[in-house]
Amino acid sequence: MNIRNVEVDDYYKVIEVLDDWWGGRQMTHLLPRLFFEHFQPTSFIVENDGMLSAFLIGFVSQTHPNEAYIHFVGVNPELRKSGLARQLYQKFFDVVQDMGCNIVRCITSPANEGSVAFHTRMGFTASVGVDYAGRSQDRILFQKNITPENDTGFLA
Repeated sequence: MNIRNVEVDDYYKVIEVLDDWWGGRQMTHLLPRLFFEHFQPTSFIVENDGMLSAFLIGFVSQTHPNEAYIHFVGVNPELRKSGLARQLYQKFFDVVQDMGCNIVRCITSPANEGSVAFHTRMGFTASVGVDYAGRSQDRILFQKNITPENDTGFLA
């Protein structure tokens, strides 16, 4: 498996599989091409023999330069529970920490129990953002301190 930074052309590889990886849910509107154009240093692709295995799209906050945000993560359903997401998160933590970040944030839907469990195992704390994505659209807000003295490792 090869982890590398995204390139603009990776947008097409990701969009091609995105809805399938989410069980047919329409997800492509949540990941515009601009992420592949403007956040390459903090976004990653995992490939195996030229085939897309996983990706992570993230960035450093312009408002809070010590904070980074993970916008979207996807792992091929056949490769889930293989540790790929954990590897991508650690790569992201390492890169943004070198850029001066000590906090990582991300969100998920309350209905996405797998995501909630994953982030909890990764050491994120969770809170509920009422109406976070609009009226009656609550989200689970995750936060993790990534300073070395606060890194307790990963629970699998």
